[in-house]
Order: sequence, then C-alpha cells, then structure tokens
Amino acid sequence: ANVLVTGENGTGKEVVARAIHQLSSRHNETLVTVDMGAISPSLFESELFGHVKGSFTDAHTDRAGKFEAADKGTLFLDEIANLDLALQAKLLTVLQSRKITRVGSNQPIKVDIRLICATNADLHEAVSQGKFREDLFYRINTIHLEVPPLRGRKVDIPLLANFFLHKLKAKYDKKDCTISEEAMKKLQAYSWPGNVRELRHAIEKAIILSDTNVLQSEDFFLNEKESSLHTAE
Repeated sequence: ANVLVTGENGTGKEVVARAIHQLSSRHNETLVTVDMGAISPSLFESELFGHVKGSFTDAHTDRAGKFEAADKGTLFLDEIANLDLALQAKLLTVLQSRKITRVGSNQPIKVDIRLICATNADLHEAVSQGKFREDLFYRINTIHLEVPPLRGRKVDIPLLANFFLHKLKAKYDKKDCTISEEAMKKLQAYSWPGNVRELRHAIEKAIILSDTNVLQSEDFFLNEKESSLHTAE
C-alpha cells in the first residue's frame, strides 16, 4: 500500500519511512529517497523518469531516473507538497500506470515500486485551497501515519536522549557519559519546537561542552522563549 507520513519538521518522518521499508517484503531491495523540494521543475522529469542520450544539451548518456532505480524496492518522496500542480499531474499519471517514459524516448518502462511520501504540510488544507490535486492526494494516501511532535510524546524523551547519548559519546571520547536525573527532568519539561532533530543537537552540544562525564541541567542550552510559544499554542 502507498503510505503518507505527515508531521512537523524534525519529528523523524524519514526514519519512519526507512522502518517501513526495512520491515517490508522489499527490505532486500533499494530504498531511494528524493527531496521533492530540492528538484527544479525543469529537471523533474529527468530526475524521476530518466532521459536518453541527446534528449537535451547535457544528456551525454542514457540515465535511469529515481523510479527505475527503486524498481522492486521502495521510493520515498519527501516534501511531496512542494510540487506545483503541473508536476503533480505528471506524477499522478506514472503512479496510475506504473510506467515511466524517459525524457527523449517514446518507449514506456514498467516499474514496480512501493511508494512512501512525506510532508509537514496540511494536505487536506492544500487540496481545499486548490494547491494540491485531490486525486493525487488519495493516490498517495492509502495509509496515513501522523508522527506526533516530541512535546506530545514526552515519555519518549528519555529513550531518545539516551539513544543519542549512546551514539554520540564515543564520537567525542566520553564513553562513560551519562545524563543526570535533574537534566533529564529539564529535557522532559521543554517543549522541543525543533522536535527530535533539536533534541539530538542539544545532546551533542552538551557532550561537547560538558567538563564532566555526567551531563547536568546547565549543560543544556534550550530556547525557553521559543518553547513557551509552542506550549501556548
């Protein structure tokens, strides 16, 4: 089934996508990730569908696109809401037919992909405003997973904090590093407007700046003003 993963920036949508792939029957095949916001409209078809030699000025050789690269595996389209309507129509056509045609070619190529999309936008609102095609929305939204913000799942903060601590302490040669109880309470009281990404950054910065192997409350420099705004919301 096609899966749509939504949530604020930094909540871990790509991690969810990778977990879906790893737990699927396609786990031995490739997971291809595409940041839709980073592809210019002029290169969209070439990047996703590929091109043949001579189809445009810089097309010196035949080149497979992301859909072909993900054949038999998973294609993860991140920031799907950034596509304009014209490109949405081209994407919808391929998703309906499961066939791509390289730029400069008339030969359709069948592709077998598992599609996962992600966005931090409200696609329901985008559809109602005419900014996102309703038919494409339903095509990519067979299963919808909403990743909640970190402030909505504070029970996860100690688990995530210790996970990042375990990953990062060896990097900075502080293998015996731990987080004090007081510091952990501070982390749990904070609203994390930057979500899991901000937590990882805070842990790394604390490890670097701390003079001891026990991270204390004062080792964590958190944006309390920004946090209070998110709490108020």
